[in-house]
Amino acid sequence: MEKKIALYVVPTPIGNRGDITLRALEILKSVDIILAEDTRTSGQLLKHYEISKSLQSFHIFNEHQVVEKLITRMKGGETFALVSDAGTPGISDPGFLLIRECLTAGLTVECLPGPTALIPALVNSGFPTDRFVFEGFLPHKKGKQTLLKKLAEEDRTIIVYESPHRLVKTLEQMKEFFGNERRVSVSRELTKLHEETFTGPLEQVLVHFQQKEVKGEIVIVIDGKRE
Repeated sequence: MEKKIALYVVPTPIGNRGDITLRALEILKSVDIILAEDTRTSGQLLKHYEISKSLQSFHIFNEHQVVEKLITRMKGGETFALVSDAGTPGISDPGFLLIRECLTAGLTVECLPGPTALIPALVNSGFPTDRFVFEGFLPHKKGKQTLLKKLAEEDRTIIVYESPHRLVKTLEQMKEFFGNERRVSVSRELTKLHEETFTGPLEQVLVHFQQKEVKGEIVIVIDGKRE
């Protein structure tokens, strides 16, 4: 007999609402509870698609406190969907802890395919896609320079996330460790009206973003080290 799914991990659009899948909508309509990183953001998405479901807050500040109760409820037969503000939960977003605890408890988890910012940014860069390393968000302070020094020797394509107010500083540090001519590609506001991808040598990319006000979520793709 097919095992009942206790938790569905449901990717949501990173910008354009039209990028949600038909199956994602079906799952969101069928579950008992939707766990949302921000109930206001997810509430707007559900309202757009005329889905009326109970929303419960689930984020990095409360996941350790609520995970045990959620597991108990799933064991009792309730089905849940996990969504983040944008993209696939667990990828630089809450989700890992809950998924791990579900599996430990013998519950069945299913992750739907769907939007994530790193893949469009990687493909848009024109850099090799057969081998790449994803580092998520770089450390804010401690360990950042050590990590950049290590990544400077990486021969695979490198992908990192960054916030708009830290972009220029991060590009300056990358220039220090990777050199002026290492090629990078910066994508922001992916799938949205003001989407932009700017690709070139680090020095040129840095100047470009120094001269403008940077907004939106950022993905930086760095070409691997060449012999």
